Amino acid sequence: MGDEIGNSEFKDVDYTNFWNKLAAETRLLQQMFQDHCFEDGDAMFGLEQEAWIVDQAYQPVPENPYLLQQVKSDLLSPELAKFNIELNVTPQKLAGDGIQKIHQELSELWRKCEKGISPRKLKLQMIGILPTVKDSDLTLKNMSEMNRYRALNKQVLKFRDGKPIHLNIVGTEHLQRDHDDVMLESAATSFQIHRQIPPDQSARFYNASIILSAITVAVAANSPYLFETQLWEETRIPLFEQAVEVGGYGNAARGPIRRVTFGSSYAKKTILECFKENLHHYPVILPVEFNADESELRYMRMHNGTIWRWNRPLIGFDENNKPHLRIEHRVVSAGPTIIDEMANAVFFCGLQEYYATIENVPEGRLEFSDAKINFYASAQHGLDTKIRWLDGKKITISRLILEELLDHSQKGLQQLHVNSDLIDEYLDVIRARVSNKQTGASWQKKFIATHGKNVAVLTETYWKHQQSGVPVHLWDI
Repeated sequence: MGDEIGNSEFKDVDYTNFWNKLAAETRLLQQMFQDHCFEDGDAMFGLEQEAWIVDQAYQPVPENPYLLQQVKSDLLSPELAKFNIELNVTPQKLAGDGIQKIHQELSELWRKCEKGISPRKLKLQMIGILPTVKDSDLTLKNMSEMNRYRALNKQVLKFRDGKPIHLNIVGTEHLQRDHDDVMLESAATSFQIHRQIPPDQSARFYNASIILSAITVAVAANSPYLFETQLWEETRIPLFEQAVEVGGYGNAARGPIRRVTFGSSYAKKTILECFKENLHHYPVILPVEFNADESELRYMRMHNGTIWRWNRPLIGFDENNKPHLRIEHRVVSAGPTIIDEMANAVFFCGLQEYYATIENVPEGRLEFSDAKINFYASAQHGLDTKIRWLDGKKITISRLILEELLDHSQKGLQQLHVNSDLIDEYLDVIRARVSNKQTGASWQKKFIATHGKNVAVLTETYWKHQQSGVPVHLWDI
């Protein structure tokens, strides 16, 4: 979905042609798995940082064209809304000091972006849902000028037979809204973690990511408010799922086949199963035409980009055109600081490595349905959530992290040969955050409870803390 497309109008024949190409590429992918065609070298790591552009009153402003003009970089790209921007980094090996290199590159690019927009007195903010965003900001006039976004909006509404998108989130308070477009999606920004995985263990890594999603969504929660309404600890989850609510064939939006999804099951043998599910259960939304060789898998990759699994399997190619497999872990919120985000990524990568490689296979010890229940409960309630863990164990997430998961992540990172000082540095941030029980979400709620529901003051104070670079567990109210 990151690629621009040539047009936003399609004919019936376009859908047929695209599906035929998609089917052919899925068959080719199956052959690639059988022939062991995928890169199986060093574990590579990357990320995507989504952010908000705000004015001096901490209101979102549609200025990503200006930012992109001021900071010309292939590592920057527009998001759905003009008040959002995406920062990327050069992938690095997890071994050694690769994590530190990514941290430094992201920090440097962030500073360049801040400098680029400073002549207009604008600011960058990393937060899951901007507390000051209003329903009136989420309109087509603020959509980025790209064909792919216009086409996505038209196609989602077409598959919904023109019915408006109904937002209905029940949390601490209750919020309902109707929207005539997909711009609700732009109210949610994330920090997406990419990890290249071993081909012969792709199912194990995918399943481990699913199981761990309840942990990472709770520890990184940073979106308790939408339209000044207190909802879930991580309100991004129901917001995004409802903002693009289009189901599979027969528009099965309320069943297990949804475009934004936790998934329908664990993988049994390989993540090829996800791509087969894409073909057989998800109608084509963007039937664009590519002038590309079948080996590039352009149709399959485009289609996969219109299916937003919270753990999305991806096929990529390196500079030598060698294909590789990776998991995009999408559950982590943006912010509060880069050190917090990097700690979240390191914690997850260590856990993923540990649980994907232990002999006592975790997906055999936790039903998929329980992993799914854990995820949504954790998104709603955060670190205090009591979940059903492996082998039927019932425990709160905070206690599980402190008693078991920090050690398990450390072992996984050691298996990956990450520098020991970096392991300690980042995991200490997670340990302190969980011990203090202060995530970005809990800090925001404490601030409102202390100072009243003034979201502008909340957002300003949040930004000042963010500028300090001090991790969120040390923020005062």
